Amino acid sequence: MLSWSSQSRRPIRHTAHISCQVVRERDFRLVADRVVNLSLNGMLVGPADPVLTGEKIIVSFPSPIKGKWIDAEAKVTRVLHGRRPGEYRRSLGLEFEHLDAESRAVLQECLERIPPTPPGTRRVTPDARRIEEALKWSRRNAARLA
Repeated sequence: MLSWSSQSRRPIRHTAHISCQVVRERDFRLVADRVVNLSLNGMLVGPADPVLTGEKIIVSFPSPIKGKWIDAEAKVTRVLHGRRPGEYRRSLGLEFEHLDAESRAVLQECLERIPPTPPGTRRVTPDARRIEEALKWSRRNAARLA
């Protein structure tokens, strides 16, 4: 049975660090090669080359449990640039637009065996806050220091 988040109507994400091929549809350029987390509706992939929100993507990855390859058409719904606290590199949020019935069944069975991704927190630690303040100070005073 697929688990659903109590706060929303979308499936829970599951941690799945597996290799993949994420290719931009318009020029077939590889834009990402690692699955970070996965749900029945989409996935987070990274590291990623620059792409635009709304771009069509083709995704191919082995199912984490069965070893069968899953191919899907997806759309970029979110671009994480790695600038916020807790983000360390660029990632792409993808929403599956076309996933055939067999692939969906394999994916659902695999997700039932993979632990859910812990909820993300965007806490800024005291050390990170001090680093941010030091960077801001150095940018403001760069001319004076040169």
